[in-house]
Amino acid sequence: MLYPIIGITLDQDDQKFFINHDYVQAVIQAGGIPLLIPFLRDPIMIQKMVEQCSGLLLTGGKDVDPFYYGEEPSPNLGEIIPERDEIELKVFELFLQQNKPILAICRGCQLMNIALGGDLYQDIASQISSALNHDQHAPRGYPTHTIDIKKESLLFDIIGEKKIRVNSYHHQSVKNVCPPLTISAVASDGVVEAVESISHPFLLGVQWHPEGMSVLQDKHAMQLFSSFINACDLVEKNY
Repeated sequence: MLYPIIGITLDQDDQKFFINHDYVQAVIQAGGIPLLIPFLRDPIMIQKMVEQCSGLLLTGGKDVDPFYYGEEPSPNLGEIIPERDEIELKVFELFLQQNKPILAICRGCQLMNIALGGDLYQDIASQISSALNHDQHAPRGYPTHTIDIKKESLLFDIIGEKKIRVNSYHHQSVKNVCPPLTISAVASDGVVEAVESISHPFLLGVQWHPEGMSVLQDKHAMQLFSSFINACDLVEKNY
C-alpha cells in the first residue's frame, strides 16, 4: 500500500473551516492519507493541490444553490454557501479532467450530479408524495431504511448485495441525471440513493453517510471506502 493522498472538501461558517471527523477517520482506516481542502481561489493553487492528490472525497453539508441547475429557490430550500459551491465545482472539474477517483457523499453526490448536467429535488417531503423519512433522528451510524442496488453497477461490484440498509441525513436528492452518470441505487420510495459514471473507472456518489457507518465497522461502508482507496492507490502507482 502506497497510502494515497485523498483530498477532502471542507464546510465553512463565518469563523472557521470544519469537517465531521468520521470522514477523516474513514479515509485513514481504509489506508489513505487525508488532505483537507480549504476554499482556494487561486487557480494555480487549486491545480497544485489536485496534482498532489490521488483521489477526491466530496463531503456532505448545506444545500447547493439551485442557480447551478437552472431553478429558482424553493421556500423549503435550506442554507447555501455560495463560495463552497463555486470552489467545489472547480475542484471536481479538475479531478474529473485528470480521471482521478471521486467518492461523493450526500451533498457531494448532489453536487457531482449538478456538475454533470443533472438537477435536484429541492425538498423531498414537499416534492415526492409518500416519501420515506430521509432525515433520520437516530445515532449517526445507525441504518434506518433500505436501498436497492442495481446488479450491473460498480456499487454492486463493491457491496456484493442487492439490498442493504443505510443511514440517511438529507432533505434534497438527485432528480434527473445526464450521461455519463447513471442511477445505481434507489430507496423504496424511488428516491435516488447512488449514481455512478459509466465512462470513468471510479466516479461514484452515494446519498447516505458511509463514513458514519464505517467508523462503527459496518461491513458495507468499509467495503466502499476500501474500494475507493484501492482505486486511488492504482492512480498513485501509475504516476
